[in-house]
Amino acid sequence: MGDREHTSRRERRERPRRRVSVLGVIGELLITVGVVALLFVAWQMWIGDVIIGGQKHAEADALSQSWMMPAATPSESASPAPVPTDAPAEAVVPVLAQPAHGEQFGVMFVPRFGTDWKFTIAAGTTRKDILDLGEIGHYADTAMPGQVGNTVYAAHRWTSGQPFDPIDKLVVGDAIVVQTAEGWYTYRFRTLEYVQDTQVDVLLPVPQQAGVEANGRYLTLTSCAPKLNMLERIIAYAVFDEFTPTADGPPAALTEGVTV
Repeated sequence: MGDREHTSRRERRERPRRRVSVLGVIGELLITVGVVALLFVAWQMWIGDVIIGGQKHAEADALSQSWMMPAATPSESASPAPVPTDAPAEAVVPVLAQPAHGEQFGVMFVPRFGTDWKFTIAAGTTRKDILDLGEIGHYADTAMPGQVGNTVYAAHRWTSGQPFDPIDKLVVGDAIVVQTAEGWYTYRFRTLEYVQDTQVDVLLPVPQQAGVEANGRYLTLTSCAPKLNMLERIIAYAVFDEFTPTADGPPAALTEGVTV
C-alpha cells in the first residue's frame, strides 16, 4: 500500500505542468478585441442609430412646430391690406439668404420614408459638426430652397441616425419637402444615379451641365453608395413643384404616399 502511494505521488510530480504560451495569450486577447469590435459595430449600426434617429426626429419636429406657431395679430393701426385686382398676382417663391455655417434653417420631410422621418437641415457639409451629428447638410454656395438653380444636400446612410439610408427606395414623383420659417418647398423626385466621389458637377446650377445657366429649380441629395464605400456616391435628383406659405398650413404633399 505504501509503495503504491509513493509511486502515485512521484507520477504526479513528474507529470508536466501546462504552460501558458505567449501566443496563447495574444490569441485570447485578439478574440476579446474582435468581440468588442463586433459589439461596437452593432451599436453603431443598429442600437445607436435608433437612439440618435429618434432624437433627431424629435428635434426636427420641435423646430417644424415652432415655425407653425401663429404670429401676433397686427394692430388696427397697421397698413390696410392691398385692394385685390382682376389680374391674378404672380406667385412669389420666397428665398432665404445663405445662412452662417452650422445654422439650422430647415427641416426635410420625405413621406416615402415614413411619417416619423424628418431631419433638421444645417448650413455646411462638414462631418464632425454637422453630418456626424445626424443632420442633413446643405452645400455652401448652392441654391437655397425655392431659388432658381440647384439646392444640394448631403447626409449619412449609416451611423448618426442614417438620414439618407432609404434614399434608394424613392419612386418617381415622390415628394421631397423642405420646410423653413417661410413655408414648405415641395420638390418631386425624378431619378437616381451613381457617380464617383470626384464627380462634383452634380453640384452645378444645372446638375452635370457645366456652363449652362439655370432656368429651373432643382434639388439634389447625395450620400455614400454602397453604405460603407467612400469612393462612390448615390445621387437623387428632383424638380420644384410648389411653394406653400406657412400661413396656409402643411401641404398635401406631406401625406401623399406615406409609408408607415
